[in-house]
Amino acid sequence: MLSSNATRHGTTLLKVASKSNPASVAGAIAGMIREAGRCEIQAIGAGAVNQTVKAIGIARGYVAPGGIDLVTIPAFLDIEVQGEERTAIRFIVEPR
Repeated sequence: MLSSNATRHGTTLLKVASKSNPASVAGAIAGMIREAGRCEIQAIGAGAVNQTVKAIGIARGYVAPGGIDLVTIPAFLDIEVQGEERTAIRFIVEPR
């Protein structure tokens, strides 16, 4: 599952789940990099983080022929999900 929300930076926040298809997420990342110049991704749980990291690797291959080299900045984020506080990982993906 892949969903998106607006962030405070005006870019779209991609929310990745453990069942998300990495190639589909990679296409969304590449599209956002080409359109907005950056992408923010949020993952909660080991499976979602795994799919996100795979997607970022695939996305690097998608944009490399256009001369774009991606870098990723990970950060922890405390969020509330259905009344419970959870720790998410936010990945900021930008061109180098």
